[in-house]
Amino acid sequence: MNLSNLSKHKKLALSILFDAIGMVTLLDIIWAPISGYLMANMYKGTKGKVAGVISFIEEALPGFDFIPTFTLMWLYTYVIKKESNEVQPIKVRSNN
Repeated sequence: MNLSNLSKHKKLALSILFDAIGMVTLLDIIWAPISGYLMANMYKGTKGKVAGVISFIEEALPGFDFIPTFTLMWLYTYVIKKESNEVQPIKVRSNN
């Protein structure tokens, strides 16, 4: 399952869904590793791995389920850092 290639809008929808699952899940011991895996899979590189660990810890600790970790990571990636996973056109300079 490769979630990193999804559009930013699909990632936002999944982020909200995963946060909702995390908030209502009573079996955090099962959801915590799944949450960490999904987060690391949604975002490439070091930031995805760090976010995966944070998501795992947040879900594993009792009382922290209210934190929308997936949505916060989406905001960090696409609003604060303004990353785009869409193909950008190449600008060609003419020598005229």
